Amino acid sequence: MSIDPSLKIKGALSRHRNVLKRAERIEQLKEEDRWNEDDSLLGLPKVAHRKSHAGRKDVEEDADKEAATEVTAEIPKPEED
Repeated sequence: MSIDPSLKIKGALSRHRNVLKRAERIEQLKEEDRWNEDDSLLGLPKVAHRKSHAGRKDVEEDADKEAATEVTAEIPKPEED
C-alpha cells in the first residue's frame, strides 16, 4: 500500500544529519581554522555538528521589538511649556 502524496514530507532528504561526510568535516575544520593542507585525510578530529534554531529566535525577537514599538507609540509624551 502506498502513501498518499499529501502525507509525504517534502524536506525529508534535507533533514539534519548527525554524521558528516569526510568533505563536510574538512570544510567545518577549515571554518574553525583547525585544518592544514598538510594534514592527513585519515583520522580526522571530531567535529561538533549541532542543529541550530537561529530562525526561530530571530522571529521571536522581531515580534518582541514590534510589540515594544507599538507600546511606546501609544504612550503620549508630556508637553513642555
